[in-house]
Amino acid sequence: MFNRFYQPDVDLDRLEVVPRLRLSDPGELGLRIRWTALLWERVSLELAVTGGVHTADDAAKAILCGATAVQAASALLRHGPARLTEMVEGLRTWMEARGYASLAEARGALSAAKAPDPAALVRANYARLLRSGP
Repeated sequence: MFNRFYQPDVDLDRLEVVPRLRLSDPGELGLRIRWTALLWERVSLELAVTGGVHTADDAAKAILCGATAVQAASALLRHGPARLTEMVEGLRTWMEARGYASLAEARGALSAAKAPDPAALVRANYARLLRSGP
């Protein structure tokens, strides 16, 4: 749902359009997990979060919000295939520390349908966030 299109750039010296690959960064995760949390159990689809997933914690956030799958292509391109092993082990450790026996058990625990404060996911929370400061 949020996978970005790869867009070209313009080389001003050669006056030509050139391909450009822009990898995601962790700052992109917020929009994805918000909408995953809002849509989980409201649509009859499995949701995959792509863009902004770079660590085990990022994967855990996506799963808690309802993701069935996470994609971490930019993290693998940036850090190599060993990053996948780190993420899987980190996610396993995180789950065990919190008593989750499976991904299915964790999935959606912080979705709009189950979150202790679902208003935190919607615009109504915007004014409260501004008042709280950085």
